[in-house]
Amino acid sequence: MTDRQTIFDTVAAQIEPFNKKGIALTEATSFQSDLEWDSLTVMDFVAAIEDEFDIIITMNMQAEIETVGQLVDAVAKLKDAQ
Repeated sequence: MTDRQTIFDTVAAQIEPFNKKGIALTEATSFQSDLEWDSLTVMDFVAAIEDEFDIIITMNMQAEIETVGQLVDAVAKLKDAQ
């Protein structure tokens, strides 16, 4: 089982190249309203997260993930299921 803080730190590191405005990341940071990502950026980012953690995030899951915290929860759940 991967610890949640480790997942958060890894996700934050993956967000860095896409974080054009230098937003300070928290669990509540929204990809759309805070980071102002478009759908293409989200797709590139999801691909990077999938590669990093060796998981598959389904379209249904992606649709429900709006914040960094929700993504960390989804990654933790998928890692635990492996």
